[in-house]
Amino acid sequence: MDIIDKLYQHYEILNEAKDDIAKHRKEYEDILLAVKGSDKEKKLASQFIAKFAKSFPDLENETIDAMFDLCEDDDVLIRKQAIKDLVNICKDNKGAVRKIAYALAQILQSEDNSEVTAVHNSIASLYQIDPAATIEALFSELAEDNEVMRERTLKMLAMKLRTLETGVMKPEVKELLVKECKKILQDVTADEFVLVMAILGQCKIADSVSGQQQLVDLVAEQCNFTQVFNPADQEHLDRIIICIKHALPYFSTQVKSTAFVSYICDQVLPHRNEIGQSEQKLDIFKLLAELSSNCGPLDPVVERIQIVYDTLLEYMPLPPPVLEETNGDGSTTETEIRLEFTFVESLIFAFHQLARQHREFLIDNADRSKDFRSRLQYFARGVQGYIKKLRESLQDKGVDQLRDEEGRIKVTALRTTSNINSLIRDLFRNPPSYKVNVTLSFKPTNASQAAKQTAAVAVGNESTSEASGVAKRHAPITFESSPPKVRVNTDNRVRQPYVVPTGKFSANVSAHGADSRPRGRGGYRGGRGYRRGGY
Repeated sequence: MDIIDKLYQHYEILNEAKDDIAKHRKEYEDILLAVKGSDKEKKLASQFIAKFAKSFPDLENETIDAMFDLCEDDDVLIRKQAIKDLVNICKDNKGAVRKIAYALAQILQSEDNSEVTAVHNSIASLYQIDPAATIEALFSELAEDNEVMRERTLKMLAMKLRTLETGVMKPEVKELLVKECKKILQDVTADEFVLVMAILGQCKIADSVSGQQQLVDLVAEQCNFTQVFNPADQEHLDRIIICIKHALPYFSTQVKSTAFVSYICDQVLPHRNEIGQSEQKLDIFKLLAELSSNCGPLDPVVERIQIVYDTLLEYMPLPPPVLEETNGDGSTTETEIRLEFTFVESLIFAFHQLARQHREFLIDNADRSKDFRSRLQYFARGVQGYIKKLRESLQDKGVDQLRDEEGRIKVTALRTTSNINSLIRDLFRNPPSYKVNVTLSFKPTNASQAAKQTAAVAVGNESTSEASGVAKRHAPITFESSPPKVRVNTDNRVRQPYVVPTGKFSANVSAHGADSRPRGRGGYRGGRGYRRGGY
């Protein structure tokens, strides 16, 4: 008799046996042997094994080994069939879930996308059958030293957990997932850290204050605040940036960022000029700004405010001195100043937030106060001239124009400078005030809110200094300003020339903007051959 016909005959016998099916053990064993036959025999064997495996529990090991043989077949169609049919074995035998999930995870090494998709779907089905066993199997696989498998397993978990129904994530499953994530976080790469945090995000533990604190504590461990900061250690710097970015959503009035702010002030800022990449330095300043909003009491406070203040001064120049004489050829010398708006927004915001903890910082030292007020006034003039030019370029723009690349850049620039202007006004008061609240321009916002804020900013509404910026990241906003030519100072009076902004958005700003002055008092693992042991 033809083997195919024989297989169908065995199927009919087993299907009709019902309660007496155990008597037909020989027929089932013949089906198991068919996994060594032709391609058609293998496909039939896979389907028939999945249907009748529950009736022969004493042959569980032989059954699973036969299916694993099919998962290692040279024909991808046979492999995909076996991957799908393995789930059916578990529907009536939950005890096999852990073993099968462990083996399926190894198939994620496949370079065939359709096969990987089949694995994803089967593991998702196993999770529905026994979530705890599936999680334990996958995380035991993650403990193996196979980078490809680790990365793909984590990606699959992050993606599939997001699509699961809420009811599947029961408290005990959530607790197990958090426990396993904590284990894996003890030794992960930066990319793996991001994926683990995404998985934790699906656990909904951030729905409670205690859960938010757990996540923040996990991130703090990854940052390793006990390690002395070395700006030359690129891996550590990247880890700090990536980790803090993932902690930001969980800080609040109840979950404080004090340890993170303290670390940046004590360890990172003193070495700021040794950080080679300007983009990384800006990332640190932005993170400090966002962290400062939820910072608890600092101790010591003055030293930490001082380092932020010193860093800010590096980006807020003093007015250039008045020339006492012309050059030999009768011309005058011009000074070119580069104003780093994005850097200043982050630093002045952080200073404004932290200095609230010691309001006497700018008052106790008369020389410091005088120097800072001079810098504020000079910077404010440049900011106000730039704001005026930006508003002129945006006032006739439609919504679609504001949403294109150039429009978004200009709107972000306007939010940045408006924020700086509001903070300068507050700090310029006598005594300095710490009342104004602004929303950092680089913080993401939803589309409807962004549209309203964009329109308001474009027409010059002062309240728009509290508007947040678009989510897309742009290069730091800067411009180089050249002061007007200054004649010989014949009356010995020291005057501070207004600096005319120039650059991409303000090349034609005219000198009539010089009358704008601050208001208020004082003017970031191999081939196939799936292990069957270890599960």
